[in-house]
Amino acid sequence: MYLAIMRGIALALALSSLNVLAHKPNESVHQLYSEGNFPLENGAVILDFNLSYTTQGTLNADKSNAILMVTAIGGNHHRIDYLIGPGKALDTDKYFVICTDAIGNGLSTSPSNSKSQPNISFPEFNIRDMVNTQHRLIVDYFGIKKLVAVVGASMGGMQALQWAVSYPNDMQAVIPIIPLAKTSAWTTGVLEMLRQSIMTDPGYQGGKYDKPVEQGMRLWSGWLSGVIVRTPAYQDQLNPTPAAEIDYLKKVQDAGWRRMDANDWIWQSRAYDRHDVGQTKGFDNNTAAALKSIKAKTLILAGTGDLLNPESDAKSTAKLIPGAKYIAINDRLPMGHLSGAGATQAENDLQNKAIKAFLATLKH
Repeated sequence: MYLAIMRGIALALALSSLNVLAHKPNESVHQLYSEGNFPLENGAVILDFNLSYTTQGTLNADKSNAILMVTAIGGNHHRIDYLIGPGKALDTDKYFVICTDAIGNGLSTSPSNSKSQPNISFPEFNIRDMVNTQHRLIVDYFGIKKLVAVVGASMGGMQALQWAVSYPNDMQAVIPIIPLAKTSAWTTGVLEMLRQSIMTDPGYQGGKYDKPVEQGMRLWSGWLSGVIVRTPAYQDQLNPTPAAEIDYLKKVQDAGWRRMDANDWIWQSRAYDRHDVGQTKGFDNNTAAALKSIKAKTLILAGTGDLLNPESDAKSTAKLIPGAKYIAINDRLPMGHLSGAGATQAENDLQNKAIKAFLATLKH
């Protein structure tokens, strides 16, 4: 009975909290900030770019209580809901929390929704481009001169680090969760095999498909949500027999393959590949120098045994950033990347407690 319950919980979490939480019909419609034709670092331009975002809480008179949330690959502005709300780490009774959607996630302008540059005609972009779109929102639209913090998990954690390097004076703190400062060959290999799982489906049609790429997206969903974001020990506890594991993966695939457009994920994953804070202008591909330049107070939380964003990168990153603090989210039963997905109460409690205490050390 216990294992059955655990499997049910794990399946629900795989579908609801790992990469994207669906925007529910009864919620207020996310807002769009028009940025016109947005120039990218590679020289290309996204035509008619709109950045999707939501806000929670109230911006105070001097605009000094804002926190920016940035989202994961395939995720949206709900990605770290487990940290946002009254009494939580990102307390909306205290802070004005701006939750953004990254380029290519299907809410902000993306291959799937661009009228001017649909599907494979959409230009490729990188994580600095994502950060630059968000900076326009914060500075040009909200008129915020300095954020309390930038917070995000997975690709959101990568964006948080990039914010600290690109705009060192624009926040008091950054809180990267399960991040990478530079994408490793291992992670690129994982992402490439996931891309091939999608692209080798005949239904992908070179990216010009007119209906969901079911076979490829089923493989993508099973590999990503059911396997790579977990650890062997955690999976053994949930599914003690081969039959249980196979049944579990089928349920993950059945419920998860539709949750994102194929090209949207492929384009975001290529941005993930290219991530390296050392490529920021002025650092000449020196990742260590870029990290050492960070002025913001930094709290890094990482997942023990993470197979997607290895925690070794998070540990070495924390050692290079002046005064950075590092916390392992779960050493008791390593959950890997899932540790930063709002997956269990224990991990949620640890993150909320650590982040709340960290934010309390800042000037307000």
